[in-house]
Amino acid sequence: MATKSAPDSKRRSERSRRAIYDAALDLVSEVGYGKLTIEAIASRAGVGKQTIYRWWPSKGAVLLDAFLDLGEQAHQEASDNAGRDLAPTEIPDSGDLEADLKLVMRATIDEFRNPKYDAPWRALAAEGMLNSELGAEYVEKLLEPGLQMYVRRIEIAQEAGQVAADVDPRIALELWTGPLAQRWMQRTGPLTHEYADKLVEYALYGIAPR
Repeated sequence: MATKSAPDSKRRSERSRRAIYDAALDLVSEVGYGKLTIEAIASRAGVGKQTIYRWWPSKGAVLLDAFLDLGEQAHQEASDNAGRDLAPTEIPDSGDLEADLKLVMRATIDEFRNPKYDAPWRALAAEGMLNSELGAEYVEKLLEPGLQMYVRRIEIAQEAGQVAADVDPRIALELWTGPLAQRWMQRTGPLTHEYADKLVEYALYGIAPR
């Protein structure tokens, strides 16, 4: 008699987790965060709601992990396309600070305009302002790694004499990331590569006549 192999619980759990991530991302785009529920995620994913509560305390926590996973998948795809493992939080150093910042800002604009990222990102940003626990995780896991890559690139530019030594990198990066985030969140104007370029130029060179 042939013996049946025992079910692989890890593989089953990973399939369930992946289905939950996909369901959360799809639903927040379809119905919005306000109408997103654990029950709806469980139904779409084909799992019991207790399975979700066993892993996450809230719908916000599910969505945050799903969004982080989406970013990891995009990074892996970019690494595969490049034929090498790209550092996830590193701005390329071409020696030209302006060009490097514009490159990353344009990529950020492209993500903001991508419907796959827009809805969950907006939901997490808004909920993070109301839910302090989720907000702290949002900053630590999603925002801070991106901010740190700007800090490191500015520090490299300081060492090369391209940025004044007394400039605080954390304040400096807000000159271009802050306006971009505000325009995206409040929809006060179009998100274009030209806009990203101008933010970098104004931040580096000011607005007084040269």
